[in-house]
Amino acid sequence: MFDISEELKKLPSRPGVYIHHDSRDEIIYIGKAKSLKNRVSQYFQNGQKHSPKIERMVSQIAWFEYIVTDSEVEALILENNLIKEHHPRYNTRLKDDKTYPYIRLSVTEAFPRLQLTRKIRKDKEKYYGPYPNVYEVRNTISLLNHVYHLKTCTRVLPRDIGKERPCLNYHIGKCDAPCAGKITAEEYATRIDAVRKFLEGSSKEILTYIKTEMKKASDALEYEKAGEWKSLLDSATKVAAAQKMEYAPGEDRDVVGMCREGFEAIMQVFFIRRGKLLDREHFYLTLAPEESDGEILSSFIKQYYSGSPQLPSEILLPSDIEDKETIEAWLQKKAGRKVSLLIPQKGKKEKMVELAEQNARMVLEQDKEKVKKEEVRTKGAVTEISRMLGINYARRVESYDISNISGYLSVGSMVVFEDGKPKKNDYRKFRIKTVVGADDYASMAEVITRRLEHPEWTMPDMLLIDGGQGQVHSVKEAIAKLVENGADDRLLNIPVCGMVKDDRHRTRGLFYEGKEYTMDRTKDPFRLLTRIQDETHRFAIEYHRNLRSKGQVHSVLDDIPGIGPKRRLALIRHFKSIDKVKEASLEELLQVEGMNERAAQSVISFFAEH
Repeated sequence: MFDISEELKKLPSRPGVYIHHDSRDEIIYIGKAKSLKNRVSQYFQNGQKHSPKIERMVSQIAWFEYIVTDSEVEALILENNLIKEHHPRYNTRLKDDKTYPYIRLSVTEAFPRLQLTRKIRKDKEKYYGPYPNVYEVRNTISLLNHVYHLKTCTRVLPRDIGKERPCLNYHIGKCDAPCAGKITAEEYATRIDAVRKFLEGSSKEILTYIKTEMKKASDALEYEKAGEWKSLLDSATKVAAAQKMEYAPGEDRDVVGMCREGFEAIMQVFFIRRGKLLDREHFYLTLAPEESDGEILSSFIKQYYSGSPQLPSEILLPSDIEDKETIEAWLQKKAGRKVSLLIPQKGKKEKMVELAEQNARMVLEQDKEKVKKEEVRTKGAVTEISRMLGINYARRVESYDISNISGYLSVGSMVVFEDGKPKKNDYRKFRIKTVVGADDYASMAEVITRRLEHPEWTMPDMLLIDGGQGQVHSVKEAIAKLVENGADDRLLNIPVCGMVKDDRHRTRGLFYEGKEYTMDRTKDPFRLLTRIQDETHRFAIEYHRNLRSKGQVHSVLDDIPGIGPKRRLALIRHFKSIDKVKEASLEELLQVEGMNERAAQSVISFFAEH
């Protein structure tokens, strides 16, 4: 039994992160502290005035844990990473946690090249971005490669100069073959300087260069070539179009605007580089109850900039935030230079923040109905299904299916839906190892056993099984056996539901705790269930197809002496399954096209021995 009063006495007076759990062991809040002893104790002091949100959270704390760090900045980094991993309900969370594309320029190479990447490594290469649109990145890289004939291969130069003949790109005029020594490193470096200027917001040089080359071709009566340069000019103009809006020359800054309503907030960020508005992007946040504007902004800054390799010198905010000095110190450590968080009160900077807020408000209004419909379609549908079955809200639903051909090459699929949306990073594939033949019950039991043997994976709130009462029973038996062998007995509390099919093999309802629940086909809960079933089936079939395409299908019939490909195919077509071939008599086997008595007897003898 966790004694909170006793555990409070053991807290150190050091920086760190504290983690509050409820009675179900769910993490409900993660916070950082300059002094763990002082901060955590404040939650439980009698007479301490808390906001309704904090009072509600404290009433649910069953136990807490903590991690000590060397500094408050390290605690901030750890806090942010843990929030992203666990999504506590009382922390504000950045919903749009997608990975944005960047352009990587390999400046450490003698002949640098451009690459699209979503992973920022701690190397000495130059990264540009983030870009909200991957097509924009591809268009930019294609344009720069085309104009400046940049190297795109992975040959190591100058080490490999002259070792191989130039590739096709050289012969069609897309590369000047540094691999063959046809361009010097100095000439190439001049082109890379122009590339860097363009990526940093200056399009003047590339546009001038293209116009000059176009005029040269035209003056030389090379009209086809001039037309190509004209197409490049149009492309370059489009790529540079995002850089039109002028601001204060020479400055790098991000401008953040916020609009909130209920438990939702929109953050609008303007990216200004070298005094030009390069891009803008909006982000959705799920708010914790009764968060202040400062708390929301603080959470956003920590979560968003933790994944950004390039930081501006200034970040303009609409209001003051919590732990401003600590966050600035963290940003400066990331950037290796000064980064300021400013709250402008007048002038052009204040007007830019107001403009960002206006844009955030417009996005919220435009998306309000769409967001509501999506919530009903996803979370609302999960709520209705959970209510129908009489269980707690099933945030994480795991769905399973078995796929095989006549009992061979059996595979299992696991797909995951969280809050009614697919979470594809958590999908898993299983090659059946212990089951021989078409035993879907035993195959499903194996898959569930192997899945639940991984306590480090997030535990499900519901298991959906592609099948009825028999499949559910085999899964529950597998779980019970796991618990008997020492697994956590809380596994027994996971609801196990079967997806009951109609005559056309479509889900008509759920089987749970001995009862079948029919559902209205026109309502969102049934549609969600159908989406989950289709996705589970698709994932299993796709895995099975991939294995077959790799030549990994092997039929037991291949091992029978005297049964070649034609007879094997004839047997399957005639009996439809391996099990029926096993049970066939000599007379029945002789009815198969191409079979003679010797081959038929070989089949009977083989299965008698196996």
